[in-house]
Amino acid sequence: MLPEDLGTISPDNPLKLRTIWLSDIHLGNSGCQVDFLLHFLRCTEARHLFLVGDIIDMWSMERRLYWPQKHNNAIRSFLGKTKHDTRVVFIPGNHDEKLREYCGLELGNISIQKQAVHTLANGRKVMITHGDEFDGVIGASRFLGKLGSIAYDVLLSMNIVLNWARRHLGHGHWSLSAYLKLKVKNAVKFISSYEEAVAHQARRQKVDAVVCGHIHHAEIAPKGELLYCNCGDWVESCTALVETEDGTLSLLVWNDQPRLVQRFTPSEWARIRKPAQPAPADGAEVGEAIGESA
Repeated sequence: MLPEDLGTISPDNPLKLRTIWLSDIHLGNSGCQVDFLLHFLRCTEARHLFLVGDIIDMWSMERRLYWPQKHNNAIRSFLGKTKHDTRVVFIPGNHDEKLREYCGLELGNISIQKQAVHTLANGRKVMITHGDEFDGVIGASRFLGKLGSIAYDVLLSMNIVLNWARRHLGHGHWSLSAYLKLKVKNAVKFISSYEEAVAHQARRQKVDAVVCGHIHHAEIAPKGELLYCNCGDWVESCTALVETEDGTLSLLVWNDQPRLVQRFTPSEWARIRKPAQPAPADGAEVGEAIGESA
C-alpha cells in the first residue's frame, strides 16, 4: 500500500506499481504540464501502463504547431518503459482520434486498442475506455466539441500565466480552469451525467469497474454495483490512477507536492452492491475491440 506522503519518492527510489493509468496528457498543447509528467514517469515502475486517450492533442496542433523537446522526451519515456517489461496499451481519445484507425495493432509490448479489459490483482475486471462517446456535446456536434476545445485552450493559457506568477511568489501549482469548472452548476451537472453514462455502459459489459478520462475530473467513486474511476489529466490536475500489487487502487496528484488523494482497498469491495440479476447484454458488444491483461 502506498504512503500518503510521497515526498521520499525519487528516480533512485521509485514507486513499484502493478498498473498505471494516464489520460488527457495533451502533448502538443502548451497547457500540458510536461515537467510534472516526466518526473512522474522517472519515479514510477509498473507491469502495465494504460494511456487512456488524448495523449497527443492533434486538435490543438491543427490550429498551431507546438511540439517542444520535452514532449518528445515524454514519448521516448513511454517507449523506454516497454524495454523494461512494461506492457503499454494506448487507447486513442477524441483529440488523437486519427490514431483509432490503427486499433488492433500490436508492436512488441505496445498495443493500440479502442477499449480494453484489465484484471486487477484481486481478480476484479476493469473496463478501460477514453469516454468521449459518452459526451453528449461531442456526440451531437463535432463543431461544438472543437469550439469548446478552443475556449478551453484560452483558459489553459491563463493557467500558464497565473502559475508563472504564483511560482515567483513562492506558491504551488493551481488550476484556474479546474476551479471554474467545479463552480459552474451546469459543468457539475455535466460531470455527474457523464459518470452515470460511462457506468451504465460498464454494467452492460458485466465488469466490476470502469476507468476512463476525457472530462479532466479525477475520481474514484462507487456507483451502485460498480466502481467508477477517472484518471484525470495532465493540464489541470496532474493526476494518475495506479494499482499496487495487492489490488489497491490509488489516485495520485503529481505536481510540485506529490501526494495520494484517494484510495480504494480490496476490502472496500464489500461496499459495492451486487445487482439481484445480471445486467442486460443488449447493445454494442466489446468483442474483438477489447483486449485483456492480467
